[in-house]
Amino acid sequence: MQHEQKPVQALKAHLALNVKDVEVSLEFYRKLLGIEPSKVRTGYAKFDVQNPPLNLTLNEHAFNERGALSHLGIQVASTDDVLAMRRRWTDARLLTRDEMQTNCCYALQDKTWVRDPDGNEWEVFVVLEDNLAETAPCECGTKLEDSASNIEALKTESAAACCAPTPIGITNASAVSKAGCC
Repeated sequence: MQHEQKPVQALKAHLALNVKDVEVSLEFYRKLLGIEPSKVRTGYAKFDVQNPPLNLTLNEHAFNERGALSHLGIQVASTDDVLAMRRRWTDARLLTRDEMQTNCCYALQDKTWVRDPDGNEWEVFVVLEDNLAETAPCECGTKLEDSASNIEALKTESAAACCAPTPIGITNASAVSKAGCC
């Protein structure tokens, strides 16, 4: 006897991040998301994000280095949306950096980036042209707009791979080790 498969109605994605200090991370994520957390407990916080639908939790956990996470992102509809988000983050006094008209992950994109207190990279991006040829050169991180205020804050960090954002202050793309493109 077969039962009819009823489609599952997904409500939203869930992302749980380990953070070194929930209190420090709360301040960053309030600014990043522009909302207050829906729940805060000792060593734990939850943001119930409506746009885009996301259940984001912060879990305090001691760790020494970044894990396997590459980066996090929010895809938007237009470059105007990317710029609007950058303005919101800048107004919230977050350090931003841009990659405009960049070939990343075999797509032409406009994007802006921020980094949380634990080093997790967040991007807001729009795909302008997708499915570029595999022979197209990957330019991830090579068209960043330098910002003097960001150079001191980020100059000791390095990019791990093509789609990991290049630290501000590195203007010579060959100085950044690129493990391969997405």
